[in-house]
Amino acid sequence: MRAVIFDGTLRVVSDAPEPVLQSDAEVVIQPRLMGICNTDLELTRGYKDFSGILGHEFVGKVVAGDPAWIGRRVVGEISLACGECDFCRRNVPSQCRNRTTLGIWQHPGVFADYASLPTANLKAVDDRISDRAAVFVEPLAACLQITEAVHISPRDRVVVIGAGKMGLLAAQVLKLTGADVRVIVRRERPARLLSGWRIPAVERAAVADKSIDIVVDCTGNESGFAEALQMVRARGTIVLKSTYAHLPTADLTRVVVDEITVVGSRCGPFEAALRLLAHGLIDVESMIDAEYSLDEVLAAFDSAAQPGALKVLLTPASEWPVT
Repeated sequence: MRAVIFDGTLRVVSDAPEPVLQSDAEVVIQPRLMGICNTDLELTRGYKDFSGILGHEFVGKVVAGDPAWIGRRVVGEISLACGECDFCRRNVPSQCRNRTTLGIWQHPGVFADYASLPTANLKAVDDRISDRAAVFVEPLAACLQITEAVHISPRDRVVVIGAGKMGLLAAQVLKLTGADVRVIVRRERPARLLSGWRIPAVERAAVADKSIDIVVDCTGNESGFAEALQMVRARGTIVLKSTYAHLPTADLTRVVVDEITVVGSRCGPFEAALRLLAHGLIDVESMIDAEYSLDEVLAAFDSAAQPGALKVLLTPASEWPVT
């Protein structure tokens, strides 16, 4: 099987093992469209000492396994849970103590001819949702987890920092709460998108220190937490949506003295994300910067790594050059 792997070097191979179904409760998926996210980039920079097939954002068609799913267009939750630990018994599979993670931790990803997932991870895609929108379901669900983790009132002042892919999705989700949502912007492209969505784009200097009820850090870098800490008010909340390749440095004494709540937020509800897309309540296709065939994966990763880049998509390739 052809696949994009990272083993210290990002490359395409022709001899990757095809998925082997471990039970009747698993399926084989043929990806139709895939997305490169910041986590993929971090994995190629050494995050988690990753080695294997990359990719976890996708929409695809089920081609083998459970007959009830054959031929259906699907997306898939990325955490593969054991079903037996205390978190699984509490219906929190994203925190399963024995989980593997699609394309991130001990489960091959979707940048390949075929991938596998348990049927419990699958969500069928409504016909009203295009492939180009469906590939955003996983990061959109992750943004919806913000509202699962933190009560956001229409009276709250909310600032999103990091106007990249995750930040722009988060801003749209947060706008639906009726809160006063602003986004710190440093580049023209996200400012234009936010203007079209009627979400204020502001410079950092326009936000007074210690004035914001809820700050959402989507920067993807370790300086984001320190910046969030400068803006949040006493007894306010910081929501972390970033995975950091390096350890943040920040004044944790202020967290104690000003009684600031820090909330980590990871995977979220796929069903809700699919509903929002089906009803046209979130604009994702305007965030697509480029689309490459998988045989152009090196150029695709270079494009995705450019400062200010938004979503870069990958399509299957009928003929891949391999190493």
